[in-house]
Amino acid sequence: MNTLTIRNVDDATKDKLRQAAALHGRSMEEEVRTILRNALAQNTPSAGLGQRIHARFAALGGFELELPARTERPRGVDPDTGAAS
Repeated sequence: MNTLTIRNVDDATKDKLRQAAALHGRSMEEEVRTILRNALAQNTPSAGLGQRIHARFAALGGFELELPARTERPRGVDPDTGAAS
């Protein structure tokens, strides 16, 4: 196991941590390990943003958009004026 030192923790945060540790019947050190484990386990998405958005709304049903055929070449933009070229 490695050691991690956290400096400059404000008094209010330290007091809340001490109270949470006492509430859960563990040391402050174990409370911090538990908080870190839980926080990191929740924030590890297995998919990209697009896939997560799709998964959230997939149950609502979906539809396919018909994309029109492109008949013109894409136009560029003049970076100085912002006008289409």
